[in-house]
Amino acid sequence: MPLKDVQIRSLRPTDKIFQCADEGGLYLEVHPNGSRLWRYKYRFIGKQKRLALGRYPEIGLADARRRRDAARRTLEAGHDPLAERKHDKLVAAFKAANTFGDIAREYIDKMVAEGRAGTTTTKANWLLEQLEPIAARPAADLKPLDVLAALKRIEAKGKHETARRCRSFASRIFRYAVATGRGETDPTSLLRGALVVPKVTHHAAILDPRGVGELLRAIDSYSGHTVTRIAMQLAPHLMARPGELRLAKWPEFDLENAVWQVPAERMKMRRMHEVPLSRQVLSYLHELLPLTGPDGFVFPCISHITTSPKREHCQSGISSDGLRAG
Repeated sequence: MPLKDVQIRSLRPTDKIFQCADEGGLYLEVHPNGSRLWRYKYRFIGKQKRLALGRYPEIGLADARRRRDAARRTLEAGHDPLAERKHDKLVAAFKAANTFGDIAREYIDKMVAEGRAGTTTTKANWLLEQLEPIAARPAADLKPLDVLAALKRIEAKGKHETARRCRSFASRIFRYAVATGRGETDPTSLLRGALVVPKVTHHAAILDPRGVGELLRAIDSYSGHTVTRIAMQLAPHLMARPGELRLAKWPEFDLENAVWQVPAERMKMRRMHEVPLSRQVLSYLHELLPLTGPDGFVFPCISHITTSPKREHCQSGISSDGLRAG
């Protein structure tokens, strides 16, 4: 028989959990501590399941029946009410993390999972710190003026390039928010031209071919450590980033086939890179091999090189002769 409100109010707990059935799989579960919980019992794909519908008296008998009926309609549509509820909770929790800061941190975590370089993710976290004034605001509520105010705050300190980079970073976050259903537009798209364009300062460079020749001859006649000289001779031939060359290891070099395979973890784009070796590079490497090879770093800490006639002070950056220690 179906339950009645009077009957439910008269229930008293015992030393064990007991159930009072209603209709259509609905029942009230009474616990020894006095709590009374609504449950809906059903079968899905031959498996017995139960769905919590709330606590009595917060959820009365009529409301419990309405919730049971809604679950039955989900079941009749071929879906598991319990799985649907778990899915809805996950979606709700996902959408609850809707502030600009939450979405930005999620985006940075995605970058880490994709194997992006540590320096790239560190920079992204730093840019997020600069945008702290809008971090606690829901991304969908932010207007162009809100973002501009945060960028102008950075610009007012004379950090024009930082403001420009923050606008670019914020744009990526807003586009990710749109893609994940937590935003509608990218307000930064309307801010183009609103920031001061930083003045480009070019690094010093030798543009005269004769000057380049003088530099190369000066390197060839360098009288310091042999390993330092060879490192400087290799650099213009290999055109590698300083960190890639500094951390190069002998097993990466195939002297027979004249190729240097730079591992993906040392490349900015996280892809293995092959560098062809010219006859000049091969000559330099054959000269260097007896000094630092055949295993380990091609350019180890100079104090570890015992076969060289000259020793230099070891340090973790570029030595006084220009070699970045390994």
